[in-house]
Amino acid sequence: MKIRRIVLLACCAVAACSTPTPGGKKGDEVGKKSDERVGSSNSLTLNGYKRELAQHLCGRNASKVYAERPQALLRSVIVLKYSMNGEGKLLRSEVLRSNHDKVTENIALASISNAAPFPKPSSLLVKNGKLEITETWLFNDDGRFQLRTIAQPQMSE
Repeated sequence: MKIRRIVLLACCAVAACSTPTPGGKKGDEVGKKSDERVGSSNSLTLNGYKRELAQHLCGRNASKVYAERPQALLRSVIVLKYSMNGEGKLLRSEVLRSNHDKVTENIALASISNAAPFPKPSSLLVKNGKLEITETWLFNDDGRFQLRTIAQPQMSE
């Protein structure tokens, strides 16, 4: 539990020190930041890579991430499926599950685009030139989120 909190806070701190990409605008096309360089993943398992992706995504969207335990009754739970090529370039993202809260759906989708490109996955994880990942966004009332892969337990009612 403490390790998750430390990792999440470290990701947020690192992201807060980064500078924004010049000319970046809301609504940029998926995968448009393909000229950015991101390292390769050291993870050889899907679960390990998902954790690394979740940390990467939270780091790139630090102002939208809730660092404490999620509230007992969440505003929204959004499940997205996204795919990337063997170089970590975002190919596609889509909503698999939602409570039809368009604001949180858009935040979740935008967080994927903001985090692209992703760390290059191990060739062991890439099938037919792509890798598909499913992740769950847990939204508090204030519109900030945690990713289920690295989220802390919810508060009790």
